[in-house]
Amino acid sequence: MHPFKHPVKLLSFLFILALVVIACGFPTAQPDSATAVPSEIPLPTATAAPRALTVCLGQEPNTLYPFGGPNAAARSVLAAIYDGPIDTIGYQYQPVILTQLPSLENGDAQILKLKVSLGMKVVNAEGSLVSLELGTRVRPAGCRAEDCVIAYDGTAELEMDQMLVNFRLLPNLTWSDGTPLTADDSVYAFTIASDLNAIADTYLLDRTQVYESTDAQTVQWWGQPGFIDPAYVTNFWAPAPKHLWEKFPTDQLPTIDVSSRAPVGWGAYMLQEWAAADHITLIKNPYYFRAALGFPKFDSLTFRFIADPNTAVSELVAGRCDILDPSIRLDAQASLLQEMQSGEQAQAFFTSGMTIEWLGIGTTPAAYDDGYNTLFQKDRQDIFADAHTRQGIAYCLDRQTVVDQVLLGRTTVPITYLPVNHPLYDVNLDPIPFDPALGVSLLEQAGWRDTDGDPLTPLEAVTVKNVAAGTPLLLNYYTTTATQRRQVTDILTKSLAQCGIGVNAQFFSQNELYAPGPSGALFGRRFDLIEYAMGVNGIEPPCNWFTSAETPTQANAWIGANVTGYKNPQYDAACHAAQAALPDEQTYTDAYYQTQAIFASDLPAIPLYYRQRIAAARPDLCHFDLDASANPLWNIEAIDFGEACEN
Repeated sequence: MHPFKHPVKLLSFLFILALVVIACGFPTAQPDSATAVPSEIPLPTATAAPRALTVCLGQEPNTLYPFGGPNAAARSVLAAIYDGPIDTIGYQYQPVILTQLPSLENGDAQILKLKVSLGMKVVNAEGSLVSLELGTRVRPAGCRAEDCVIAYDGTAELEMDQMLVNFRLLPNLTWSDGTPLTADDSVYAFTIASDLNAIADTYLLDRTQVYESTDAQTVQWWGQPGFIDPAYVTNFWAPAPKHLWEKFPTDQLPTIDVSSRAPVGWGAYMLQEWAAADHITLIKNPYYFRAALGFPKFDSLTFRFIADPNTAVSELVAGRCDILDPSIRLDAQASLLQEMQSGEQAQAFFTSGMTIEWLGIGTTPAAYDDGYNTLFQKDRQDIFADAHTRQGIAYCLDRQTVVDQVLLGRTTVPITYLPVNHPLYDVNLDPIPFDPALGVSLLEQAGWRDTDGDPLTPLEAVTVKNVAAGTPLLLNYYTTTATQRRQVTDILTKSLAQCGIGVNAQFFSQNELYAPGPSGALFGRRFDLIEYAMGVNGIEPPCNWFTSAETPTQANAWIGANVTGYKNPQYDAACHAAQAALPDEQTYTDAYYQTQAIFASDLPAIPLYYRQRIAAARPDLCHFDLDASANPLWNIEAIDFGEACEN
């Protein structure tokens, strides 16, 4: 028996107590025996008390409009209102409201040949959407490699590959208001996403030629000629309730209640109440397509908003939270949660996903964009040009101590930009351990020397390319004021000092560090070393994080993930080849392996550790699975607690 006072037990007690009060407050004549009860009055029957589940979130949802940029808390709520349509579990896609995932093997995905001519929109050999013109570099039909790319001559007949993908809905799907859900609802969602006012990534929209329904249960996606999409199985727009929303202008949908505060869905639960700054209550959806299987397990689901992690843990102990969602930042409470789990007072869940804590190396500051120039000290000296310097820094970072002391050994030190359990992770890459002797040797190969024999002072440049002799290896280290990052900075500063690398640590607010360029340190590319986090919600390997095209510059309004300014044509080509191949083609795997090998050698940024997602739950909860690649509540319909978990 655990110490929790469960809400269900409390409700049962109150129900019984109410019956006693009623019986005591209204006296009636008592029969002499049971035979005195009239036969026409039925005996009372026991009814099950309503079952309730409470999930506590770290913030209030910013919106429940699925196309309005929902925050982490909102995405957890939306998982209960909308189920799928495609889940990502263990870095694999799983259909939820589709009969199957389309594939070339089952015929729901096809690669067709299409004749193209001047002026048509095509995706060129570099992956950009362009109008076909004389000299445009394109891949003819069947071409996947660089050696078959041609420059269009403007006259010859040209065929290019075009992808066609069919998505088939399960039969008899229904919105929570009882209206049938059809393929037209998905096409309507595509129309919403295509609106100029929509908050949407236009990459896929731009590369979609046609998105249409062919019958009530089937949607077809046609890609632009030349666009071979390895993630084509996800090119299905989550349905939107056309029968309710189409009466409103698209630009009003992000703000009106019917779409942003009380949307209907097809999932396990439907919204009943949103009490601002306090809670959201959902109730069981009677039209849920898995209701006949006994899902969901609860009559009501309440989301409470608790920003303070300590308060959240207290509410878990008190039985007023059944689950603490990862949107509550529980990093500082991790040890306590582990102790509670050991004492059978709670369950603690830890997982590492696609988000990594990075130490960016300012190989190419924005000041270099107009040409490198040290005349009159116009630009910072090119201290990171030699790969030996970057590699030496990596060997001088005691990342394992960071993992052991700050993160209590619950995560690992990355080798590349992918998690170790990702199917495309290259297991053949060698790790970079903390090895000050090797680090110093690499720094010496780059031309740094201990010129004064004092281990407490930084090394100095002697023969470092593009660096004036006598320049000390003293680096500015920027990051946020978060407690965890201060702890990390302290450990890394001390380990770098063992190699003669001086560090000037400076801490900024999150808004300051992540401010837009050109003034912001991160996106303005104004740093020596900078600690930041970067991750994605999908499972496709984000090799583009370090491509030249992703460098934030004045030309692209300082938007891009390649904040170090790293540029390597071989890396760019390998990443593009991977993104232009299909998962069942060998090029797909080989090219992603190549990007990881180049990255591990060049080290434009050093991965420090995989960021954790942490959740907690009451000790008798079951079927809660915190998957690294999934929404925390991806299987909310199956979650249960109490006696039901003992069967």
